[in-house]
Amino acid sequence: MIHFTFSDSEGNLCQNNQLLKVILTMHGFLISSTDMIAGIEVTYSNGEELHCRLIDTTQINSRDWSRKLTQRIKPNTNKKRKVSLLFDHLEPEELSDHLTYLEFKSFRRISISDYQNYIMNRCVKENPTMERSIDLCNGISQWVQLMVLSRPTPQLRAEVFIKFIHVAQKLHQLQNFNTLMAVIGGLCHSCISRLKETSSHIPHEVTKVFNELTELLSSYRNYDNYRRAYIECTNFKIPVLGVHLKDLISLYEAMPDYLEDKKLNIHKLHSLYNHINELVQLQEMAPPLDANKDLVHLLTLSLDLYYTEDEIYELSYAREPRSHRTAPLTPSKPPVGIDWASGIAPKPDPKTISKQVQRMVDSVFKNYDHDQDGYISQEEFEKIAASFPFSFCIMDKDREGLISRDEITAYFMRASSLYSKCGSTRPCTPQRRPTSSLMGRCGGL
Repeated sequence: MIHFTFSDSEGNLCQNNQLLKVILTMHGFLISSTDMIAGIEVTYSNGEELHCRLIDTTQINSRDWSRKLTQRIKPNTNKKRKVSLLFDHLEPEELSDHLTYLEFKSFRRISISDYQNYIMNRCVKENPTMERSIDLCNGISQWVQLMVLSRPTPQLRAEVFIKFIHVAQKLHQLQNFNTLMAVIGGLCHSCISRLKETSSHIPHEVTKVFNELTELLSSYRNYDNYRRAYIECTNFKIPVLGVHLKDLISLYEAMPDYLEDKKLNIHKLHSLYNHINELVQLQEMAPPLDANKDLVHLLTLSLDLYYTEDEIYELSYAREPRSHRTAPLTPSKPPVGIDWASGIAPKPDPKTISKQVQRMVDSVFKNYDHDQDGYISQEEFEKIAASFPFSFCIMDKDREGLISRDEITAYFMRASSLYSKCGSTRPCTPQRRPTSSLMGRCGGL
């Protein structure tokens, strides 16, 4: 039987409320709640009042503290103006604000138990909150790559690249380092950096900014540049979660669970508590921005379109075949990597996709069905669809030149690669096609 003694240096029991809080919050890293309470019962069999406090507090700890404490943010539904759902019309500040909104929404859901689960298991198995955070990071990085590759000419691809550099600058100003890592990681990906013709259209000053941001997020010296910048930031900020999770794992592995005489290593618990509590405290600071729910719906569906590495490279090599004449655009320092989030494939279900599609369609008709007759024009639809790379199903129209709500809903359900990878057997679901077929239906933005 393990015995617990909660006393200060003078032997006074439980006078240090902070220590008690640390032990009750973090004991799960070293021992189960059942074993802990059993030990307390043995040690303090006569301390009824103290015993009740410990059990009650443990029960509170089992709840999702971060959700209870976090200040929730909501899209600004009071805005009267219509929002553009066209990628070309969105300003970098709009994109960075709404990406930050989605990032914070995901980040604030991560609880103490989620951190504990990840640290102890080294994976996101049976940890859906952490997995969703990884999905978002991967989704943003992949969306960046696909939006660049969706442009048919080097000049147009360079324009999208430049736009995302401006988005990255705004993310840096917002101190949203996690999304900044995803965006720069997407632009650093070899399917983009190999595009020599595209890089030739990128101005020197943009390349300079790109290299500076790449260097900021480089893994060189254990992300030393990022760590120094992060420490200097105050107020709202979103950390590069993967870096801090690696720190927590290193700390967990470096310190023993027990000291001599089977005593719990309270210093280990305190160190873990300080690191995790810093992350939890950040969840209480809402970002200084307003979000439009229609644009949130567009980005939510856009970022959930999942494609394999092979499919992305297919388009990259189709856009610019292999050539050795010009050096590709590559960062001078080791490239940005988000390896903690690699290899995680989203596992959505058809109901989730259907809900996302319906919200998106509602936003489309709210903003583009001006006479409210249940139709939008073919031209407007094609511009909207261009915000979804590889969304190229054939549209069957009820009325010439006009597209109905049901047709748009069916289109996005068919065009979603997620839907096809959720086990759908509908004959209109797009299958893997040769590069020439992909290129034939993937137009410019």
